[in-house]
Amino acid sequence: MPPPASVDILAPGFKANPFPFYARLRAEAPVFPTKLEDGRTAFLVTRYDDVVAVLKDPRFAKDRSAVLTPDQQAKQPWVPDFVKPLERNMLDVDEPDHRRLRNLVHQVFTPRMVEDMRERVQRIADDLLAKVAARGRMDLVRDYALPLPLTVIAELLGIPSEARPRFHRFSKALMETTSNMKMLLALPHFYFMLRYLRALIAEKRARPRDDLLSALAQAEEEGSHLSENELLAMIILLTVAGHETTVNLIASGTLALLQHPGELDRLRQDPSLIKSAIEELLRFTSPVEMATERYTREDVEFAGVRLPRGSLVLVVLASANRDASQFVNPDQLDLTRDPNRHVAFGQGIHYCLGAPLARLEGQIALATLLRTLPDLRLAAAPHTLRWRPTYIVRGLEALPVAF
Repeated sequence: MPPPASVDILAPGFKANPFPFYARLRAEAPVFPTKLEDGRTAFLVTRYDDVVAVLKDPRFAKDRSAVLTPDQQAKQPWVPDFVKPLERNMLDVDEPDHRRLRNLVHQVFTPRMVEDMRERVQRIADDLLAKVAARGRMDLVRDYALPLPLTVIAELLGIPSEARPRFHRFSKALMETTSNMKMLLALPHFYFMLRYLRALIAEKRARPRDDLLSALAQAEEEGSHLSENELLAMIILLTVAGHETTVNLIASGTLALLQHPGELDRLRQDPSLIKSAIEELLRFTSPVEMATERYTREDVEFAGVRLPRGSLVLVVLASANRDASQFVNPDQLDLTRDPNRHVAFGQGIHYCLGAPLARLEGQIALATLLRTLPDLRLAAAPHTLRWRPTYIVRGLEALPVAF
């Protein structure tokens, strides 16, 4: 294996199987400095206990504007002024702003509310598979794993069906903006999306519907201190986070099952294992590879490494989920693993708000897929599959399957 410093963590080969590299870091350099594509140095935190500690430690802030010195701010990647409102979302702020923003949408994502959506999610899954059943093959990402969660979150928010592909193109551009040049190329997506959203918000205010976007727009007017920029950021966050995790769970989870036929047969013979199976696939595939950025509020001594104030820290959820100190035989797929205290949805105050919905969608999507297409198989060699060049999520560009 090459020296850790020479590994490109965005390279397709790395994204296909980053786990041996993370195992090496856990053993040799659990807090590891690496150079990002935009020129910044980030510290990768890889051990399970350290990952959980950072996610719960208030010394590691989300809002960089509150902790970086003016000198450090000047060295941050370029962000156009019209895009900066997106930085004020609940994922990138600390208390008390985080709690205020989270409370506005928390009631929509309670387990009980999500369970009420089961029938609708099932219909979407059935309809998507009915469209491809006669073909005998499909791209599982494009035809199933992507449209299912995108449809669900768009319906929740009240986004018109004709606009949903635009939201995915925006989401893809946002996730893959890892350098100034890529930011420049993504600007048209950002500009037209924000313009579209401002018009949509105005329409929801004028003619409210029974959807989350209308409720949020009304909440702003009723004095809940949700500014228009916060509202824009909230919609973007909910749309992106509302499908990015699940599309990768469904696609990568399907790939993992097809590559482990013994576990696939086990699930087919006992469909009641689906809840446990989803938890294990969340751990094993880690759809969110790294938690979003954190910055040290002060000089911090952590796991034997000195992190100066303003250091960028990325906790590697995918590494924590394969840590042998927490999981027996961590590189083995075991659909009945118990206990399974994975960190696929994070920890602490920024624990994924949409976790109940992602779980429900994953359970229904995979159970329906295996039941409807019993002869499902890969239609491409695993080494030819393309992985997305992103830091935060780990997912396939496409997954050709036949049935």
